[in-house]
Amino acid sequence: MSSTQVHVHLFYGADPRRYRKGENIGCLYGYHHAESDEFALDYSEDAAERAPARFLRRALKAVLGFDFIHTWRNRRALLRSDVIWTHTEQEHLAVALLLLLHAQKGGDRPLLLAQSVWLLDRWAGYGALRRALYRRLLTRADLLTTLASENAALCSRYFGRTARTVLYGLNTNDFPLCPPTQWRPHEPVRVAAIGNDRDRDWATLVAALGHDARYEVRIATRRRMPSSARAPNVEVVRVSGLQQQRALYEWADLIVVPLRPNTHASGITVMLEAAALGKPMIATKVGALDDYFDERAVSWVAPFDPQQLRDAVNALASQPARALEQAREACGQLRERELTTQHYAQQHVQLTREMLLEREARHARAASAGGALPARQLPRGM
Repeated sequence: MSSTQVHVHLFYGADPRRYRKGENIGCLYGYHHAESDEFALDYSEDAAERAPARFLRRALKAVLGFDFIHTWRNRRALLRSDVIWTHTEQEHLAVALLLLLHAQKGGDRPLLLAQSVWLLDRWAGYGALRRALYRRLLTRADLLTTLASENAALCSRYFGRTARTVLYGLNTNDFPLCPPTQWRPHEPVRVAAIGNDRDRDWATLVAALGHDARYEVRIATRRRMPSSARAPNVEVVRVSGLQQQRALYEWADLIVVPLRPNTHASGITVMLEAAALGKPMIATKVGALDDYFDERAVSWVAPFDPQQLRDAVNALASQPARALEQAREACGQLRERELTTQHYAQQHVQLTREMLLEREARHARAASAGGALPARQLPRGM
């Protein structure tokens, strides 16, 4: 039998044919690990753009909250697929609109796996018109997924629908697992914090460790730093590329992930990288990050609490054996819980099998009730 055709719809800029071209890394998020005789994958393509077209696409994206022009350019691949996977709401809302515009009676329509990241965090701030539009588009999604259990719970609250939690994973080719064998901090203690997410709380980090010669802090971010997050012992650095990123981890004694309250596992990528490289971690306990690591692997702190954050840094720095054990535990949990891109892709495979079986069951129920079956009665590859 022929394979089930899966179209992976990614944001403009993540085209596997162009992203890190020449490095042969496959898809940015590891979806390529799902490729098999059972599932054939293709990916959204980034069209070459001149400045006016780029401006128009970005302007419409700003208005709608999703990139419909990028999706429209990929409509042929989307419409001929059996199943569509999306990584964030910026993709699945656009795909849903396309599918609704091309709705046909009879025949199987592409199944849409709609993964949301920031949508639930932002929902309360949307106006009535935007909410109505997004609710309508979400009716076209066959399955909702999120990267954190808190987001999944909000899908039930806001949309009255069950969502499945998919655990995000690390590319272990970029960050091979290196369980630490020893750990001792420098003087001053070297603390690194990395991230561009809007929910990073640099102000609390600097309030905890700034203006104190016992700590040397490097913050790697592209976001503009508020004046309150400036101090003589805090350096804001620009990290570009994997080599510089790994160099920052190598420099650091501790990795801190300071966060504002959120529901979408902000900071999980940095935590996975730190765990793989054997670095003790301190993180704000928000966003269901404990879906991934428990208290044996991470020093959890409350949000907006500089004193607790400073105490956590001091506790690890003063107890090297404890810090070493924590780092080893984090690396072990990453391995045991399979927090990798391979497993991330396989979770999508399993969910897709379930979607296809459910569609087959619907067809069987329709047939037994005397209804007409769509042209394609069974999912491909089953």
